[in-house]
Amino acid sequence: MDPEYGPSRSDFAAAAWGRFCEATAWRERENLSLFIMVASMAAASAFFPVPSSSSVVSAKASKAIGEGPESLGVRGIVAKPMSVSGAMEVKAQAQALPKVNSTKVGLKTEAQKVEEDSPSAPRTFYNQLPDWSFLFAAITTIFLAAEKQFTLIDWKPRRPDMLADAFGLGKIMPDGLVFRQNFSIRSYEIGADRTASIETLMNHLQETALNHVRSVGLLGDGFGSTPEMSKRNLIWVVTKMQVLVEKYPSWEDVVEVDSWVAPSGKNGMRRDWHVRDYRTGKTVLRATSIWVMMNKQTRKLSKIPEEVRAEIGSYFVDRDPIIEDDSRKLAKLDDSTADYVRKGLTPRWGDLDINQHVNNVKYIGWIIESAPISILESHELARMTLEYRRECGKDSVLQSLTAVDDGDGDGSAPEGSPGAGIQCRHLLRLECGAEIVRGRTEWRPKRAQGLQTKGPLQVATA
Repeated sequence: MDPEYGPSRSDFAAAAWGRFCEATAWRERENLSLFIMVASMAAASAFFPVPSSSSVVSAKASKAIGEGPESLGVRGIVAKPMSVSGAMEVKAQAQALPKVNSTKVGLKTEAQKVEEDSPSAPRTFYNQLPDWSFLFAAITTIFLAAEKQFTLIDWKPRRPDMLADAFGLGKIMPDGLVFRQNFSIRSYEIGADRTASIETLMNHLQETALNHVRSVGLLGDGFGSTPEMSKRNLIWVVTKMQVLVEKYPSWEDVVEVDSWVAPSGKNGMRRDWHVRDYRTGKTVLRATSIWVMMNKQTRKLSKIPEEVRAEIGSYFVDRDPIIEDDSRKLAKLDDSTADYVRKGLTPRWGDLDINQHVNNVKYIGWIIESAPISILESHELARMTLEYRRECGKDSVLQSLTAVDDGDGDGSAPEGSPGAGIQCRHLLRLECGAEIVRGRTEWRPKRAQGLQTKGPLQVATA
């Protein structure tokens, strides 16, 4: 799909299963193709006659002699078991030819007489088949290939979303600025409430963004870096992320993700996403983010070079952010103001990206780690604002702090906020106190679709 969503990264396995289910509808066409193939081979043999095989004559000779095919030797001569002395006698006779009037005369065997006297075998389709098998094989291959193409074009999936971006590659939309990609929600991407997790949706956003860069031919050596950025050891880093979730998709749902980029100030870039349900078209999620450049070696922020601006400038979209900016200040938390603290969080090797720092999606999971379980069981994340302060590496040890506020606080929440839900303030920091991420989350009561109504999934037993 596009940095808009499409189906994973639909699915090749689903398409293959659909073709198998539709196989019975192809039988009549297969029978027709077989008939046409045989008729073509017969016609070809009529246009390209070939001398009959000598094996047919030999077989007739054996019948004239009165012996079965198992008693024939080379060229139809009757083979009889003989002793050693008998073999010597035959050899002696073979060396002496009879003479008539001082002239040697050769004797013909019965098989040779039959071969000379018998008329040539009729040229039929069957006795020419071995000589023209290569022609038949070619004709067969052509017909099978044509039949395969015909059935693939004519085949219709039972579910309209089955072949929606089946390989998850995405595509540029006709305007040349918006990228679209589809993703199918997998069984291992859903949580206890039967819906996709926020980390799953955020990974879809990131995958769409990278595929957008790749599809326009600007993917360099780095993680989303353009060729000119790679020459200068520059990489993109996110500084702010705002996410508004309307509805969480369930297992087997297909989401369609649209993504585009726009300028943000003099040295920044804004990337927006719009996620929809592929079947209904209803909005699932909207997100906007701000990105800046950082030197990969010095780990310091950098201005956008003119060469890089020339690379990406033609892909910028002139439109407002998809989400109204949440300009509320994110207050700092500490041990005295936090209600919940989770310590000893460490990144795993799999949490690092190719730029050797922790993937920004991992921070979201660490922030939620310190949220009280009572909120996670009864509410779902509706809105999230994150401000990234610094990166962390593989040897970092972090702490997650959360403070819970009821209601809308000062009433200045932007459009799309859940209103009378629960708000939480978050801080992710190193053990030394250095801030990694500040955040705010807003939660709404879960809809009647999870464990509250259906109970846990039943596991089938043998």
